Amino acid sequence: MQQLKEDVDSLVAPTSLSAGVERRDFLKAALGTGFAAAVLPVAAQSVVKTDAAGLTAGEVTININGQNVPVYRAQPEGRKDLPVVLVISEIFGVHEHIADVARRFARLGYLALAPELFVRQGDPGSHGTVAELVKEVISKVPDAQVMRDLDACVAWAKDNGGNIDKLGITGFCWGGRITWLYAAHNPKVKAGVAWYGRLVGDRTELTPAQPVDIAPKLKAPVLGLYGAKDAGIPLDSVDKMKAALAQGGSKSQFVIFENSGHAFHADYRPSYVEADAKEGWKRCVEWFKSHGVA
Repeated sequence: MQQLKEDVDSLVAPTSLSAGVERRDFLKAALGTGFAAAVLPVAAQSVVKTDAAGLTAGEVTININGQNVPVYRAQPEGRKDLPVVLVISEIFGVHEHIADVARRFARLGYLALAPELFVRQGDPGSHGTVAELVKEVISKVPDAQVMRDLDACVAWAKDNGGNIDKLGITGFCWGGRITWLYAAHNPKVKAGVAWYGRLVGDRTELTPAQPVDIAPKLKAPVLGLYGAKDAGIPLDSVDKMKAALAQGGSKSQFVIFENSGHAFHADYRPSYVEADAKEGWKRCVEWFKSHGVA
């Protein structure tokens, strides 16, 4: 729990997340019924706005062992045999910024899937503070459940126009940690891009391994995009991860952005650093292309 608390501190979010009914209604309209209308720390929409013209975009529902899991899907209209990218959210769930990231990938020719991985534990938008959200929802999400849900998303993609021989995964903060774990879990993953996801921490019943633990057996190359000023993910943890990766000969790499802290890609928050976000996105796209996810 201490490590999780440090992750929350690094979110640089205000004490209260509540932004009123109007914002919730906007997000429900933007994402469709069934999504957690995540109450965002700053604003409902991204600064970067990617429209859905020419795309098939919106919610699909995948039934996983009797549980309906909402997934935001974006892809070029009428196309098949598309490379697949899983987009994994922060603790705030699948809100408009995450949907926008999915549409950005769709514009590049991907089938992008952003699953609501907290659906069994609760609605991220129903809690008034970050601390309450972590206690009541995030801390109760088992890694094994997340891995199964992502496996189901991959299976859905295979049956719905996706080419899972070109499978990638990217995630932010909480989703960054999941990116490392899933790249080790599923041998179909060609490459991953982890944005400021924690690397070390306590092992618990629900989180039995951290990225540093799976690093020596990691086969898929993962690009880690991290901020030098991130108080919750100090650079010594990056050094530990690099050492663990070297034990297995991984081709994973890190890019450290000296002028950024945590969540520098989150363009709806004060932590956003435009130059580093754009550079990180460029490197993300290039990483996928150079490792068979395009």
